[in-house]
This record gives sequence, C-alpha cells and structure tokens, in this order.
Amino acid sequence: MPNRYDSSFTLILPGSGVGSSLNLESIGQATTATNSAFSSPSISPTENYKRLLMAEITLERATKIAGDDDDMVSAPRVKLIDQTNLIEVSISAGNPVRAQEKARSLRTAFLVGLDKLRKDESEKREEAESIRLVQLETKVREAQQNLLAFQGKTGLVSLEQFNNRISALDSLQDRERQARTEAKRTAATASKIAKALNISVTTANKAFTLKADPVFQSLLTRYAAVNTSATEKQATLGPNHSQVQQINAENAQLKSQMLARGGKLTGLSDIVLMGFADLSMSSERGALVGVMVARDSERSGANAGLADIRAQISEQTAKAPTLVNQASELADLQRDLRVAEAVFSSALARIDTNKADPFASYPLVQTLEEPSLPEERSSPSTIVVIAGAMGSSLIILIGFGLLWFRQIIIRKVLPNA
Repeated sequence: MPNRYDSSFTLILPGSGVGSSLNLESIGQATTATNSAFSSPSISPTENYKRLLMAEITLERATKIAGDDDDMVSAPRVKLIDQTNLIEVSISAGNPVRAQEKARSLRTAFLVGLDKLRKDESEKREEAESIRLVQLETKVREAQQNLLAFQGKTGLVSLEQFNNRISALDSLQDRERQARTEAKRTAATASKIAKALNISVTTANKAFTLKADPVFQSLLTRYAAVNTSATEKQATLGPNHSQVQQINAENAQLKSQMLARGGKLTGLSDIVLMGFADLSMSSERGALVGVMVARDSERSGANAGLADIRAQISEQTAKAPTLVNQASELADLQRDLRVAEAVFSSALARIDTNKADPFASYPLVQTLEEPSLPEERSSPSTIVVIAGAMGSSLIILIGFGLLWFRQIIIRKVLPNA
C-alpha cells in the first residue's frame, strides 16, 4: 500500500444573530434583524457547508488553486462535531507537505465559493428590490402630482392656510361687532345733539353747505352787522327817521339776497334759513352743529364699513362648507404622500441596512485550526496490518478445522454412507 498522510483543519460558525434599526426623523423607521443560523431545527448550516466542501465544483477550484492539474484534490473527509458549530475536515496526499497544500487549497476554494454565493444572492436581492423601489417611487410621484394638482385647482396649499381663513372669518365677526357698536355710538351722539339743537342731521348738513359758500357768508355777515346797527338806531331814533328807514331798507335788501342765495343752494324755506343765521351768530351752537355733522359722518362711515364687513362674512360663510371639504381632501392627499414617502424611505434604508450584513443566508465561517503538517503517516498502519493478518489466520484455521470435522459429522449422521 502507498503511504498516505492526512492534513486536517477545523472551521467554526459563530451562532449569534445580528440586528440594526434606523430611525428617519419625520419619515419612518427601518429595522433589520438576522436570526441565528442555528435557530431553525429543519436547516443546519453545518450540513450545507459539509456538502459545499465535498462538492465537485469546490474540488475543481481547489485543484486550480493548488496549481497541479495532474494531482486532483480528492474528496475530503468531513466530520460534524455534535452539540457544537465545529466542522473537522481531513484530506490525504502522498507526502506531508502536499497534504497541507491540498488542505489549504480546499479551504481557500471553499471560502471563495461562499463569497460567490453571497455575491450572487446580494445581486439578485438588489435586482428584486430595485424593481420594488421603482414601484414605490412611482407611487410617491403619483401622490405628489395629485397633491399639486389639487393645490393648483383649489388654491388651498396647506392646512395652515385653511386655519388662517377660518381665523379670518372669526376676525371679521369681531370687527363686525366693533363696527356695529361704533355705528350705534356715533348715531346716538348725533341724535342727542340734533335733539338739543332742535334740528335734523340733514338740515345741519345743509347749514354746513351754506357755511362753506363765501357769498352766503358775506351776505350773512353784512346782514348781521346791518341788523345790529338797525337795532341800535331804533333804540334812539323814531321809526320814521330817515336813517332808520334807510338802514331798514338796506337790512331788508340783504335779507332778501341772503335768503335767495340760501334757497338756491339748499332749497330750504326762508324760516329755516333765518334759523341758520342764528346758528352762525352763536359760536357754541355752531360748534355743536359741527360735532353733530362729524358724528353723523362717522356713523355713515361705520355703517358703510359694517355693510362691507357683513358682505365679507356672508361670502366667507358661504364658502366655508366648500373650504372644509377641500381641507379634508387636502389632508387625505398629504397623508397619502407622507405614507408613500415613509414606505419609500424605509425600503431604501432597509436595502442599505441589508447590505451591511452579507452573512444572513450564508453564516460567517472562521478557521479555528489551520491546516496541519502531518508528522506521521496515517496509512498503512502496522498495528492494523498485524491485527488483520492474525484475524485472517484465525478464520483460515477455523475453516480447515470445519473441513476436518466434516467427514466425522457426515458418518455419524449417515452411518451407511
């Protein structure tokens, strides 16, 4: 028998799983976890690796690595140690150095095969995940387009804008209450002054028209001066005195001109116009008339503002139901977009985290014992040869003994033979 030397090495598979979690602020979370390779009772990675060590492709690759195609690397002897993650591998050769080289080549070929399997798995997973990412990206873009189309059609860009519009309606209602109060206040002030002066606001406005007319004011001033002079003269002179008659005639002419001018400007009667003369001659009463007209103007302005505010409230109130429906639809579209973005971002992060663990399907393997350099031959064994020879001799002796006893046994069984 030719001499045979065995080189052996031991591999170990770490049994713990790994996991990682990635939180994406305001977007989502990506979590990845790899269970222990030995967590499944139906699948054993050591058995898989045993088959891979003995596979023809591994032996061919080991032969190429060894660099001697004439001396093929033979199938190794693989032993799995019970209750452990250890794999013992032995390989034979005609001399110790060659046995160690074959062991190293087999280990290298085995690890290269594992790397190729991991790479192939990663590429296929990435290809499938890329297709899924394209689908998720399409959903994100569709959600964005739906949201932008809705915003462009309705003009409602955000829920904050909706809240601002509702707040604006509340503000309009507050302004309406303030304007209503202001209108009542100014109206009450103007009414009280009008009652005190015993004139209407319309009449007071016409009085200011006359006051703003320089011709009427000039006639009124001259009439007041002549009237005062006539009163003084009548107190000292008789009614038939020439001066009295002259000044009375002048007074009557000014009065007629003043009333004609006032009637032309306002269309009021002579009696009312003569009352305006009294107002002009009294500064206090004139000031009250000015206040009354001012308050009436403020009342008109407040009423106009109140009408405008009420019109805006009516318009906003009419739009409120439509606005609420639009806000509800906008919230749905924004939620759809956030969900689509979260799913897409989580899937993208999950792909990155999955790439960080290449040992999910093919667990990490480490060399516990390097390929050994055998010091003694493993075959043929002298003890085994001697034991075999002795056993064979014993069997032959028993055979001869049975042949010798055969005739004796036959004669006893068949005495006539």
